[in-house]
Amino acid sequence: ATREISAADWQQWKTKYAALTDFGSQTSQEQLAVCIKELETGLQLLGVSAVEDKLQDGVPETLGLLQAADIKVWVLTGDKLETALSIG
Repeated sequence: ATREISAADWQQWKTKYAALTDFGSQTSQEQLAVCIKELETGLQLLGVSAVEDKLQDGVPETLGLLQAADIKVWVLTGDKLETALSIG
């Protein structure tokens, strides 16, 4: 996903994020999540992928690689919770 932000807005957000993630800070996970959400709001979706109902070969490994690359992965299923958990 993408969106355009000004250099000034980016610098302001980056400074705030750096302060929250500083080694000595007493930042809560909630504070960090709020900060990140500020940047991830109003995004334009660039790509979507889907897999058919049966779990295809390599899906768990592929999802693991995407997550390791810091790509957010959402698993939507109309099936049981166990199905989503088995995928990743």
